[in-house]
Amino acid sequence: MRAWDSLLDRMLRHLMRSGTLELTYADGTTRRYGDGTGEVVRVTVRDPEVVRKIVLKPDLGVGEGYVDGDYEIADDNLRGFLGLAIRNQTGSGMPWFEKPREVSRFFGRRFAQFNPVAKARSNVAHHYDLSGELYDLFLDTDRQYSCAYFERPDMTLEEAQEAKKRHIAKKLLIEPGMTVLDIGCGWGGMAITLARDFGAKVVGVTLSTEQYALATKRVKEAGLEGQVDIRLTDYRDVRESFDRIVSVGMFEHVGVPHYREYFRHVREMLKPKGVSLIHFIGRAQPAGTTSDWITKYIFPGGYCPAMSEASNAVEHEGLVVTDLEVWRLHYAETLKHWCARFEANIDKAIALYDERFTRMWRFYLIASEMAFRHGGQVVFQYQLAHEVGDVPLTRDYLYRDESKAALTSDEHRMAAE
Repeated sequence: MRAWDSLLDRMLRHLMRSGTLELTYADGTTRRYGDGTGEVVRVTVRDPEVVRKIVLKPDLGVGEGYVDGDYEIADDNLRGFLGLAIRNQTGSGMPWFEKPREVSRFFGRRFAQFNPVAKARSNVAHHYDLSGELYDLFLDTDRQYSCAYFERPDMTLEEAQEAKKRHIAKKLLIEPGMTVLDIGCGWGGMAITLARDFGAKVVGVTLSTEQYALATKRVKEAGLEGQVDIRLTDYRDVRESFDRIVSVGMFEHVGVPHYREYFRHVREMLKPKGVSLIHFIGRAQPAGTTSDWITKYIFPGGYCPAMSEASNAVEHEGLVVTDLEVWRLHYAETLKHWCARFEANIDKAIALYDERFTRMWRFYLIASEMAFRHGGQVVFQYQLAHEVGDVPLTRDYLYRDESKAALTSDEHRMAAE
């Protein structure tokens, strides 16, 4: 075997503790790794250079190798391959010769995630200013690009996304006429829901020009211009104060150096007796780093924090955690739905971009699903307030009769009168 093949062989013997991986190297040598259980995942190296790339930077090498076709998975079983890899990496950790690089990446993350407004705008554009037609291929009709809430396992994606918005609205304790700031409002779905179904007056902010344009259009079509104000701006430039602040799937883009700054702005913009709900992807393990491949191709500047990192910033900025909920496999199920829809529309995706892009996007969706199933990724929902008595003492308000929790706009107006 070549020197790089030998290093990969050592790495795989360290990592593969369960399941079965059969790898055929470029010279024709075939070896098996794991304990021989489960489905056999067969991989064939097409370009020997990919082995060197994987040894030096495993996440990046595996991702780029799949996208570029440098190795081939039998039956294109990407879900089986990534599930096997992530499950074993989580259990075994990286071999000793990978440790120095991991340490250097960890201590360099504050520089890598430094996100002043200009850089934050550029990072957002990289992902969210892609063609709107792409997102139509796999998201629900409301374009909720965050974790759905599967109250029942048989829910459709649309039903689970509606359940997510309803659950968040309950945690916000919305009442008619309240002012709400939606940090990272996306395509406007949450803002429209809070205004239309709960009678709120919402300011939504985004740095994506594509999201701003569509969200503004949707608000107008819903006849909610008087209740919803979508702005193309950074949350740090908002000067008003609000009864409620909500943020769904945005905190992952803030960057470690800005955590205290983020929660300081939340505290300063939240009125006395106000309530905030911050929903974001995190890790059930200690602080770490973002995958090299995800950083380069999908979410530059992004990072999913450990609970300890988020809580430390909250505590130092004088906010009280009044409720903390952890969603575990909900995002895995969400991503499974997204990937199924994307794969069903693969020809349309190729027409929009090209085959390489669709391989990249499929890898991203499946790798993300496996990270939630096997890699310790979860979703945190922090409910925050100024004082411990600003929310009810028990959580039963979250599970009351739906007809009382989500009145129509007409009923809200009647109640306000």
